[in-house]
Amino acid sequence: MPETAPPEDRAQETTASYTPTARTAPTRGRARASYDRELVHSILDEAYVCHLGFVRDGAPVVLPTLFARVGERLYVHGSTGSRPLRETGAADPGLPVCLTVTHVDGLVLARSAFHHSINYRSVVVHGTAVTVTDPEERRLALDAIVDQAVPGRSKDSRPADAKELAATAVVRLDLDELSAKVRTGGPNDEPEDLSLPYWAGVVPLARGYGAPVPADDLDPAVPAPDYLTARTV
Repeated sequence: MPETAPPEDRAQETTASYTPTARTAPTRGRARASYDRELVHSILDEAYVCHLGFVRDGAPVVLPTLFARVGERLYVHGSTGSRPLRETGAADPGLPVCLTVTHVDGLVLARSAFHHSINYRSVVVHGTAVTVTDPEERRLALDAIVDQAVPGRSKDSRPADAKELAATAVVRLDLDELSAKVRTGGPNDEPEDLSLPYWAGVVPLARGYGAPVPADDLDPAVPAPDYLTARTV
């Protein structure tokens, strides 16, 4: 996704790594944790669905939703009627949230049930979500969310009108307190299990795109755009 980060974000990106905190340091698998800025961005940019966690009425809630990264900010899409998103508009301090993104790259099959695992790449972001009210920033964020899912789509569709914008909430979360975690490689079987007669290894998983299916009411003269057909596998 092309970045149009504000100047302060671009200055921040000159730092190679984020700073670990007590909340972003894992208690297990510390060797898999990373704060590398380039790695974090690559994991976020490959996704378009995140899970947004927060506390409502004393109980945890996790919502799947669309998002996009623009520089050192994440933008999350929602409805203005959503109660948790309304809370992000509070004057101070906004809504404390935890946002996660995960890619599953492979199933790791070991000789023992205990050592089965997955190869994955994930990012966990902690922070305070706030509602975006500036009209230009809102439009930038909404275009970025569309393009995060289908690059190039925002320029190939009608922009939201005033009524649609009024019904759409955009929430901003700064990339400040976060970490990435990655597992790669094969199973970690116990030495005494290596001679067992069970297959062990990795079953790779990959995201794929099927051929675009036109809407029933689409004019047959309108072809599928190149940015869609190029992604078909």
